[in-house]
Amino acid sequence: MNRINSILREALAEAKPSGEEIEKINSALEEFSKDIKKSLKKLKIEAEVFVGGSFAKKTLVKKTRYDVDVFIRFDKKYRGKNLSELTEKILKSMNLKDTEKVHGSRDYFKVNAESWFYFEVVPVLNVSNPKEAENITDLSYYHVKYVNKKANKRILDEIILAKLFCAANRVYGAESHIKGFSGYSLELLMIYYRTFERLLKALVKSKEGKIFVDIEKHYRNRNQIMMDMNSSRLESPIILVDPTYKQRNALATLSEESFEKFREAAKEFLKHPKIESFHPKKVDFFELERAVSKNKEEFILLGISTSAQRGAIAGSKLLKFYNHLSSEISKHFDIKDKGFYYEDGQDADCYFIAKKKGKEILRGPPEGKKREAENFKRKHKKTFSKSGVLYAEEKNDIFLKDFVKNWKAKNKKIIGDMYITEIKFSQL
Repeated sequence: MNRINSILREALAEAKPSGEEIEKINSALEEFSKDIKKSLKKLKIEAEVFVGGSFAKKTLVKKTRYDVDVFIRFDKKYRGKNLSELTEKILKSMNLKDTEKVHGSRDYFKVNAESWFYFEVVPVLNVSNPKEAENITDLSYYHVKYVNKKANKRILDEIILAKLFCAANRVYGAESHIKGFSGYSLELLMIYYRTFERLLKALVKSKEGKIFVDIEKHYRNRNQIMMDMNSSRLESPIILVDPTYKQRNALATLSEESFEKFREAAKEFLKHPKIESFHPKKVDFFELERAVSKNKEEFILLGISTSAQRGAIAGSKLLKFYNHLSSEISKHFDIKDKGFYYEDGQDADCYFIAKKKGKEILRGPPEGKKREAENFKRKHKKTFSKSGVLYAEEKNDIFLKDFVKNWKAKNKKIIGDMYITEIKFSQL
C-alpha cells in the first residue's frame, strides 16, 4: 500500500503543469475571451463565451503542448444555423494570424496562442435541456458545471492520475483510432470511485459482462438502463450513465480492446507498482525483429501517410487502412502479432509479425465457363472442383515484404480512395 501511494505521489508531481504555465495560459485566455466578446458585439451576434475542457475543470495534465477549449455558446435563435460558419466569421473579424479549421461532426477551430499552447474554439448551442442538443458538444457546458460541483481537490488529483495512466497506456481519447476513455468519462469514474486505486481494483475485479455506473442513480436497476438507452449506446464494456443526460452512455465508444489494455496495465501496476506505468511506452522494434527470427516468422515495419486532416480524421483514415491491409495479409499469412501507432500529424507506424501459410486455396471460375476454366487449369498445376466451382491448391512461397510490395503495386486505386499517400518500409 505504501509503495503504491509513494508511486502515485511521484506520478502526480510529474503530471501537474507548473504554476507559471497556468498563469500564462490564464492571462492569454482572458485577453482572447475579451476579444471574442468584442467581436460578438461588433457583429451583433447573440452568444456567450465560456471556458471548458480540462483547463476549466482543473484536470489539465502536463504536456509539451496544451490545448484549451473555448466555447462560443450561441443563443437558441441560431438553432438550425451553421454555427461553424458563424464562428469562422467571428474569428476572421478578430484578424487572427494563425487559425486552422478542424473538420468534425461540427467544425471547430484551432488558434495558436504560443508555441506551447493553443485554443480550440468550439461553437455550441445554448440549450436548457440536454434533449434539445443538436450536437454532443452542446452538452459541454453542463459537463463542466457538473465536474466543478462534484470534484474536490483530492478527486481532481485522482482524475489527473487516471488521465496520465490512460495516456501512457494508449487508451486515452474517444477518437475512432483509439476508442478509449475520454477525459469526461475519467472525471465521472473518479467522482464515482473516489480514488485512482479503487478504480483500478474495481475494473480489474469485474467478471464477464458489462460494468454499470450510475452516479446520480437515475435508474432503479440495470434492466431499466438497458430498456431506456438506445441499443447503439450499450455495446461498450462499461455503461457510464451521463449524470447530465441519463439517456447517454459517456463511454459508448470504449472498445473491448482498449478496455482489456487498461485492465492488463491496471493488473500489472497493482501487482508491481512502478512510476514507468505512467510513462508512455515505446515499442522496441529492434527487439521484435530479433525475436521473430527464432520462430521462422517474418517482421515488417511500415510508415503510412495520409492526405486527411491531422488529428482524429487522419488517425481514423490511417487506422482504417491498417485494418484493411491486415485483412489482406491474413489471407496468405498467419499474423502472430501486429501494432498500430499514431500520435498526431498525418503519419503512423505499424508492424506485422507473420508466418506464411503452407498452402493456399484459390477460388477459380465455375466449371461451366469453359474458356475461363481452361485458362485457370493451365495457370495452376493442382486444381479441384467443389459445388461446380474450380479451386487451385498452391504452395505459398512469397515473403511478407514482397507480398506487401506486390499488393501495393496492384491496388493503387484502393490505396488512393482510402486517402493514403505513402506506404514505405522502415529500415531498422
